[in-house]
Amino acid sequence: APLMCAGAIGYRALKLTKLKNGDPIGLTGFGGSAHLVLPMIQHLYPDSSVFVFARDAASRQFALDLGAKWAGPTESIAPTPLQAIIDTTPAWKPVVCALENLRPGGRLIINAIRKEADDQQELLSLNYHKHLWMERQIQSVANITHFDISEFLQIAAKIPLRPTVKLFPLQDANKAICDLKFKPTRGANVLVVK
Repeated sequence: APLMCAGAIGYRALKLTKLKNGDPIGLTGFGGSAHLVLPMIQHLYPDSSVFVFARDAASRQFALDLGAKWAGPTESIAPTPLQAIIDTTPAWKPVVCALENLRPGGRLIINAIRKEADDQQELLSLNYHKHLWMERQIQSVANITHFDISEFLQIAAKIPLRPTVKLFPLQDANKAICDLKFKPTRGANVLVVK
């Protein structure tokens, strides 16, 4: 399940960055999708360093364990300006923080079906010169195409890409969802139907 959803949409987001080998890239949030995108970056762009921004120390350590060059809290400034950042969070604060880490001409790709309204006021802190000037770009991911899935599955087989999952019985679906929102999650939560 994580490959066909989080992995495939993560691949689409990676394509939209228009990354070139050697360009530094960031990931905001490090859960179901980002933990699959990191090995894709390492495979497709071996000279690109990956910088991870995550709210909790366990997620940051997981990113480092998988080969990220650096990991810090969401509000951090990366050691180097980034050419692209993929945001996989449900919140707005990471979007504003990510824009501060883009180099001129950099691209922020928002890989989320929706954003919560809880911290929408963070958008009021946008400053044109600090966050957008110098042709920084923001783009959302809408859907994946059949071609994206075909490409992704070939890449996943070559790596080989192995998602980290925590299994939950279907009757614990609410717990799995609450854990995603409120607890550090290593990889993806998966519901098992028996």
